[in-house]
Amino acid sequence: MTRAIDCLVNVDFADRDMPEWMVRVKEDYFKGGDSFFKSPEMSELLQDMDAHGVERAILMANVGAPESRAISYAEARPDRFALAVGGFNLLRPMKALGKLESFVRDHNVACANVGPSFWGDGMYPPSDAVYYPLYTKCCELELPLCMNTGIPGPPLPAEPQNPIHLDRVCIRFPELKLCMIHGADPWWDTAIRLMIKYRNLRLMTSAWSPKYLPESLLHYMRTRGKDRIMFASDYPVLSMERCLGEAAGLDLPDEVRDGWLYGNATAFFFGGK
Repeated sequence: MTRAIDCLVNVDFADRDMPEWMVRVKEDYFKGGDSFFKSPEMSELLQDMDAHGVERAILMANVGAPESRAISYAEARPDRFALAVGGFNLLRPMKALGKLESFVRDHNVACANVGPSFWGDGMYPPSDAVYYPLYTKCCELELPLCMNTGIPGPPLPAEPQNPIHLDRVCIRFPELKLCMIHGADPWWDTAIRLMIKYRNLRLMTSAWSPKYLPESLLHYMRTRGKDRIMFASDYPVLSMERCLGEAAGLDLPDEVRDGWLYGNATAFFFGGK
């Protein structure tokens, strides 16, 4: 059976009120049904993971929510779950960084997350100095940072998620372990060129059905980018069954597929463990 690490999993959709833009992405973009907004019990999620060879999952958490389904799962099964923490108000950096440092100290955290289109009314691209305290703190904590790139599915401003903004970030912060998430559509070639240029930059295929990944990315995975691309489903937006089934059908050498699905995330998020 294929082994995998699912680097982006949501477990609390049904536990909170969804903003209108999330409803729109469900209905207009993904044409999702009732299963789109669900909160699985831990046993259900583990059963799904075991059925599809997913050894670990990184669960989305919020720095402002000290109790959540994701936190409880990660505490109960640290061998299977780690956390990706987001929800930062970077306009109040000292408070935000204090919360991040406390969260990392108290929980099993694999990475921090931020979506430039999803906060601050989409006014702040990653090259803006408002992010610099976060970059510095992640470097100090040796904590990977994941940032949304590409035009978002929800009706939100897209320009701040153009990956070209990461060019200056990688120049200023070569110590930062940085990953583009949710692909980079329609700027795939820009993202690939940046990964060729910067050793600290990665890309995650979260929220992308593997059969729709562009040939330019698959070519990069087969050649210069064997260690740069990581797998995620964005469950329950896309199911593990669908994503891993489609991943098995892609024209990739076995060692490239294993790196994408498992090895690259092990090295990037878990230090090779």
